[in-house]
Amino acid sequence: MALLLFLCALWGLGQVSIKIANVGISPLYQAGVRSAGAGLCVWAWAAARGVPLFGRDGSLGYGATIASLFALEFVFIYWGLTYTAASRAVLFIYTAPFVVALGAHWLLPGERLHRAKVLGLLCAFAGMALAFADGLRLPSRRELVGDAMELAGAVLWGATTLVVKARGQSVSVHKTLFYQLAGSAIALLGLAALTGEAGLTRPTPLVLGALAYQTLVIAFASYLAWFWLLTRYPAAQMSAFTFWTPLVGLAGGALVLGEPVSGTLAGGAALVATGIYLVNREG
Repeated sequence: MALLLFLCALWGLGQVSIKIANVGISPLYQAGVRSAGAGLCVWAWAAARGVPLFGRDGSLGYGATIASLFALEFVFIYWGLTYTAASRAVLFIYTAPFVVALGAHWLLPGERLHRAKVLGLLCAFAGMALAFADGLRLPSRRELVGDAMELAGAVLWGATTLVVKARGQSVSVHKTLFYQLAGSAIALLGLAALTGEAGLTRPTPLVLGALAYQTLVIAFASYLAWFWLLTRYPAAQMSAFTFWTPLVGLAGGALVLGEPVSGTLAGGAALVATGIYLVNREG
């Protein structure tokens, strides 16, 4: 439980670190460097443990699919954070579990919606409605564009999870993570070059520290810790703990970045957090 809560705190501050790094690194380039660095770490870790990553096992099509979804997800997440606040972004990004719950009901045998999940979905939609209503009162509609991009990123994150659930059982977690990171690094850095992004413009210690946090702490260490926990504890009970993440993100945006948090936005975050708990708990 202590490790799970610590991971939720790390993930909740992820959008805060992206927002900080956006000051000195263009978004697509930042996302590509993050994936490339974390991918190298996963490769080194797998090599040290003797886990094969490059053997022919018929998983190349699966790997290309999840890498493409992963890359597109981060296009929306990183670009969206140039338009909206981190405290708002984390709320929309963590609607991904509801995409998974809905998709699994139709696509995966044995994962039907039960009463608690339906109630969780309703809570989440109410929370999103409150957050969008809060955005309509802002001086600029720029935040709503960013909110929509973060929501698109959440849908893509949910789609990636569904593909992994449906087709990834025969592929090691190390290889699945490596496919996502290495494939998305190539795609994101290529897109950054094609769009003429500026890349690294202000290499201050704070900007580089935020990038290192995303790369080493979140994309590498925290994901491996999560996979380690999944091999030892029930997935449903673990996933229920992720309801803390949007709450930490909301607090992080307010405390670290000084972003305003209205009562409406806080209420929306509470509803989304409740929904995550209900969707992921045991039926």
